[in-house]
Amino acid sequence: MITFDHVGKTYPNGYQAVKEMTFEIETGELITLIGPSGCGKTTTMKMINRLSPHTEGTIKINGRDIMKENPVELRRNIGYVIQQAGLFPHYTIEQNIALIPDLKGWNDTRKKERVHEMLDMVGLDPAQFAARYPRELSGGQQQRVGVARALAADPEIILMDEPFGALDPITREQLQDELIRLQKTMKKTIVFVTHDMDEALKLGDRIAVIMNGTLLQLDTPEKLLKEPADGFVEKFIGINRIYQNPAFIPVTEIMRQQPAIAPPTLTPARALSLMRQRRTDTLIVCDDKARLSGIVSAYDLQTHMEGIRTIQEIRVAAEPFLLSTATAQDALMAITDAKFGIIPVVDPQHRVIGVVTRGSLLTTFADHWAGRRDNE
Repeated sequence: MITFDHVGKTYPNGYQAVKEMTFEIETGELITLIGPSGCGKTTTMKMINRLSPHTEGTIKINGRDIMKENPVELRRNIGYVIQQAGLFPHYTIEQNIALIPDLKGWNDTRKKERVHEMLDMVGLDPAQFAARYPRELSGGQQQRVGVARALAADPEIILMDEPFGALDPITREQLQDELIRLQKTMKKTIVFVTHDMDEALKLGDRIAVIMNGTLLQLDTPEKLLKEPADGFVEKFIGINRIYQNPAFIPVTEIMRQQPAIAPPTLTPARALSLMRQRRTDTLIVCDDKARLSGIVSAYDLQTHMEGIRTIQEIRVAAEPFLLSTATAQDALMAITDAKFGIIPVVDPQHRVIGVVTRGSLLTTFADHWAGRRDNE
């Protein structure tokens, strides 16, 4: 755990870059620091490994005051990744990755095994890349090596200073996905500085918004989007950004409540009458406990009107369906496979609580964009 207790950074000329920061970063958490240029986010991160020592307050790692630690040893136990990878051009890729293990006195066999393990982990074939030099790699490959080097000595903490900022959008997205994959298995404590809110939302377990050296809000992506602490945070993250990130919109916010539900024993004539009353061309079939059983369309009813006694005989499986814990993104992905363009939403007991349709999805996002144009 990393603890900031009333931490500040004041330069000799009197400029206060960081002011009174108090927060904790849990072990195994990936926290993103974001804010305008010059807001103090990089300084905040660099105070953790004393590249920019704090001048007020206390920073502790696992309960130990970092100012009482040897700064060289402190940095050797904290991985560090910067924007341009920071590889030594006259070192091979193997030598670059083995740098910290070498300083720690690892033997050659152990270093080589670790280098190969790290290259495999970041998706680079050791046989192909270990003996190369940085100039022989693309920007994305160099950045992968930078991540591998930061991980080589198996540090508990990794600091990442806009590591993907100079890459093209496709490579950047690939490396973001790679970091998410690695973090699921490694569970390192990662402090990630970025100027890109979409990147912060994608990567961060929590996001710290910093302005003029002050921590304005530290929350999960979901809470940050829905409950910004003040007007600046709301403006900075973008009022409309939640609609650009449907993974943060609960499906319960976009579904239609009180859908047209019918018991399986309903006759075709009564089913058609119910459809006319509810102005719908489908009925959700549920048992006597409101649990999802299937779906019936007006077309199937009219086609088989004379040959059946109840809608049970022609109902089809309601697939796909969504749990109430699903998101708008889940609905967007599922709607193309939905029978009749309708997706039932059920609670944990499988009882129907609403439906999502192509129309409700389009209406939700169309209303949003119309509102956005009106406000511009």
